[in-house]
Amino acid sequence: MFVENYRGSILESRHCVHVAVVDAAGKLVAQAGDPAYTTFWRSAAKPFQALPLITDGAVERFGLNRQDLALACASHSSEPAQVALVRDFLQRIGCSERDLMCGPHRPLSDAVARDYETRGVRLTGVYSNCSGKHTGMLALAKVHGWPTEFYARVEHPVQQRCLESVSEYTDVRAPEIGVAVDGCGVACFALPLRNMALAYARLDGPLLEAMTVHPELIAGEGRPCTEMMRAHPGRVVTKVGAEGVYSAVLTREGLGVSLKVEDGHSLASALAIAAVLAELGLKPQPASLLTKPITNTRGETVGEMRVNGGLLK
Repeated sequence: MFVENYRGSILESRHCVHVAVVDAAGKLVAQAGDPAYTTFWRSAAKPFQALPLITDGAVERFGLNRQDLALACASHSSEPAQVALVRDFLQRIGCSERDLMCGPHRPLSDAVARDYETRGVRLTGVYSNCSGKHTGMLALAKVHGWPTEFYARVEHPVQQRCLESVSEYTDVRAPEIGVAVDGCGVACFALPLRNMALAYARLDGPLLEAMTVHPELIAGEGRPCTEMMRAHPGRVVTKVGAEGVYSAVLTREGLGVSLKVEDGHSLASALAIAAVLAELGLKPQPASLLTKPITNTRGETVGEMRVNGGLLK
């Protein structure tokens, strides 16, 4: 499978896509490229970093709700309503923005970023797309009585507990998972696409419910994750990761999907996951994810990006 850039009618560049589609028993039911391709899961691992909130008692201890759980899994757009909910989440666990170890960055939504720039909004850690995940990690530290200071360090018990959760759901032994530091400062994990897809096939219970009920928190207005989930309410969870990674679960079929665009192209990964889900029967996909126009500096359409090829079943 490739995502191809055409300028006019001529192929200009090509992005190679590796895909694994797996059922909850671990059977590889469809693939493209190399389903065992090993890469960092990046933000698509967030649900499995958040699961200990449920299993370790943080939900009961702090009275966490579906919005809190969805935000713990989110790569949100820093929309004002999302930021307000993260602040509420922090307050509920007895923490504040000062406890967050994620640095600020430009919002992932261009519309939100332009609005904040126009209004001179000062961005702090709570505006990070990962602030919900970090708040969940603070909650995990508090429920275990671990120090909240330096919770982001790889050797901290919070990060080791997240590694344990990823290992459990992916069937990859913890010592065999590659560990490095993610963009937001916490641990990130490298493992085969096939095992990532297995974890998503196994995703169920309150966390899955929270994500399906609140697609607006998983990403945001105009973002591919939210658009795909809204197009098929309750039928799919999609989760972006940096550097061309995407994961998803088809809830009725119990199929997990993970893919990697080899050169890390993020827009290509959104087109690819939409095409894969459509081929697996989830139609229609949002029109904005079928092809993407390529424009010049005058705003004229001079080409397009589109997916070529499909799954081997």
